[in-house]
Amino acid sequence: MAAPRAAPPRSPPAPRRLRLLLPLLLPLLLPAPSDAVFSSTGVVRSLRVKVLETSLFLNFGKSELTLGLGHSAELAFAVEPSDDIAVPGQPIVLGCRVEGTPPVRITWRKNGVELLESTHSTLLANGSLMIHHFRLDRGGSPSDEGDYECVAQNRFGLVVSRKARIQAATMSDFHVHPQATVGEEGGVARFQCQIHGLPKPLITWEKNRVPIDTDNERYTLLPKGVLQITGLRAEDSGVFHCVASNIASVRVSHGARLTVSGSGSGAYKEPMILVGPENLTLTVHQTAVLECVATGNPRPIVSWSRLDGRPIGVEGIQVLGTGNLIISDVTVQHSGVYVCAANRPGTRVRRTAQGRLVVQAPAEFVQHPQSISRPAGTTAMFTCQAQGEPPPHVTWLKNGQVLGPGGHVRLKNNNSTLTISGIGPEDEAIYQCVAENSAGSSQASARLTVLWAEGLPGPPLNVQAVSLSPTEVRVSWNEPLVNTKEIIGYVLHIRKAADPPELEYQEAVSKNTFQHLVSDLEPSTAYSFYIKAYTPRGASSASAPVLASTLGEAPAPPPLSVRVLGGSSLQLLWEPWPRLAQHEGGFKLFYRPASRASFTGPVLLPATVSSYNLSQLDPTTVYEVKLLAYNQHGEGNATVRFVSLRGASERTALSPPCDCRKEEPTNQTSTTGIVIGIHIGVTCIIFCVLFLLFGQRGRVLLCKDVENQLSPPQGPRSPRDPSILALNGAGRGERGRDKKRVDMKELEQLFPPAGAAGQPDPRRVQDPGDPALCEETQFSMLPLEGFSLLEERTSEAKAPFAGPAAALPPQDGGPGFLSEGQATRASTAPAAQPAHSGQ
Repeated sequence: MAAPRAAPPRSPPAPRRLRLLLPLLLPLLLPAPSDAVFSSTGVVRSLRVKVLETSLFLNFGKSELTLGLGHSAELAFAVEPSDDIAVPGQPIVLGCRVEGTPPVRITWRKNGVELLESTHSTLLANGSLMIHHFRLDRGGSPSDEGDYECVAQNRFGLVVSRKARIQAATMSDFHVHPQATVGEEGGVARFQCQIHGLPKPLITWEKNRVPIDTDNERYTLLPKGVLQITGLRAEDSGVFHCVASNIASVRVSHGARLTVSGSGSGAYKEPMILVGPENLTLTVHQTAVLECVATGNPRPIVSWSRLDGRPIGVEGIQVLGTGNLIISDVTVQHSGVYVCAANRPGTRVRRTAQGRLVVQAPAEFVQHPQSISRPAGTTAMFTCQAQGEPPPHVTWLKNGQVLGPGGHVRLKNNNSTLTISGIGPEDEAIYQCVAENSAGSSQASARLTVLWAEGLPGPPLNVQAVSLSPTEVRVSWNEPLVNTKEIIGYVLHIRKAADPPELEYQEAVSKNTFQHLVSDLEPSTAYSFYIKAYTPRGASSASAPVLASTLGEAPAPPPLSVRVLGGSSLQLLWEPWPRLAQHEGGFKLFYRPASRASFTGPVLLPATVSSYNLSQLDPTTVYEVKLLAYNQHGEGNATVRFVSLRGASERTALSPPCDCRKEEPTNQTSTTGIVIGIHIGVTCIIFCVLFLLFGQRGRVLLCKDVENQLSPPQGPRSPRDPSILALNGAGRGERGRDKKRVDMKELEQLFPPAGAAGQPDPRRVQDPGDPALCEETQFSMLPLEGFSLLEERTSEAKAPFAGPAAALPPQDGGPGFLSEGQATRASTAPAAQPAHSGQ
């Protein structure tokens, strides 16, 4: 039975002579003579002064003095029960010793249920529990196996010890017996047995019913029940038995015969690992045995390494036998994968085997919670940090009961921080931090003292909250009933009813004001309010909280953006409003051509929608789009956008040579469609390049054609001859006529006189057929956005040149656009096809 685990040494009690100095200390400690109560003999019988963090307790009736922050007399365990294994029918004592302000009441729990006094167990004077006859679950009597806790309580609170698991000592039958084996002289033999028991059985070996001499270096006994014999000799032959013993029983395995034959042939044998290391899971301070048995001729050299490359170290490390690695007093740092290698001497020939070692560590505290004293109404916080492997789980107890988050209690940082806001008398208790993992558990405790100053006012009365608008609430109250003269002001505490307490905020109010307007609140939202009165001595207790919901209002205009999808489609985008759905709301969409008086709509959209497409629109029309949000309180203001599709439609009409996607089915996604699309795209690019290259050539041909028209026998022509057709469609024609008249001003701009650009005689009028004119003509690219398209056509009949007198006035349309290949003479021009309007 393990001895009770002792706690760390605590500070010794105050020297007895300190009591003799007490009359000298009292004048320094007392704030005023009125605060002390003296008897007629001048002896202080009782005194308790609390000023924020400092407390003083004097109690002579119990011969006790506690001076300071209240840590010395706290309830704490000097000895806690530890895990143990009991022998059925034998007594067992579970140790427990408590320090703290008397009287201290000690009880015990088994599996969470309080143990009642009985003749079967006795509570000793020091708080330990004695079970007279440990029993198992046989014949209907309850078993004494289970988890035991020592519970201590005094007037300041209650603490619970760590859980101690008590189990009965047992011994099972062998589930692996040693097997007979045959070996050669100089070789290796190995026997193994396995058996379970509590406590872990001690394994020894016998040869021919005689214990094996452990001083023989050729015999290696491993704790896990393995016997290795190296350098076999003839005298090693015999029958071997495995013997397992613990406090419960002693068992002997079946016999296994070892036969040692003559020496081997001495032929070369590759190194081979017969048994490699197993995966182990241990607790700190235990011993790890990593087995490695290798054979070969010559005998291989066994070495160990870590798979991660870190050094194994030398402290607590030893090699047992011919290659077994023993690690004593393992720590978490020893965890890892260990590799056993068997090398043929003088070569790089090797064989390896590996096993994983996992070392667990029970929970232990890095930071203990500290006892604190806090004024009522403030916030108390305890911090408890524990470590272990695997990482421990932390829970909190309040006077022995599990404490979870909720109300004014919050747990943060993986339960390592306990925060209690707005503390009151009911929060004064002993709080315990319990850290637990698969390797063990540990606990630490701290006390919370709630301080109350004398003469504090009571809580404000009749607190009421009334909603005035969607963003304002008026809170009113009455002053406390008692101790109101020293009030210096009030503090109103505000938070959303759905928010946690840490999101609370405060607003200060003067002492003569009994109502306060809270503004900048959110519409249709529930808020919680409570108030405290403050004096120079401290704050009163909080008033009862009240709830009020702000009024609702129509929603604000939604932010709206518009995207043009094509020549006749628009996409409307806005931000989704999840809260709108909570108030029976949504969106309404209206649209119309700007020239019309009435809207199309409304189009009702749910609050979860954030986009909508408008299609089949007139590309020549400017549209007005209006979007508004609504809820149960009405409709909000609308967001209005004006959108024109003209730019998109013109870009679509002016780029047909390279707009190859028009001929493609939009839903074709097969490989064939992709290949065809690539070919068409390449063709479009080539067409565009040719269009640019031949543009200059077409202009030169035009100049030569004009020269031919103006040359004899017709005679010279004036540069302002209307029969010359302007390049780039500068001329203006008229529908339904056989002849087309050219705008002389535009023609003059395209073919200016030579004197206008150069230095020759300005009086000389240059013939448009002059080769210099054509050479000076430059091809220019004009932006397509600067042009609009008009439907034009010429007469199908060819008419002879009539001259200026026969020309008709130009029509009012904009300038036309002639692509390459159109006729350059009015008399020979074919009928033009109607162009798609982009207006």
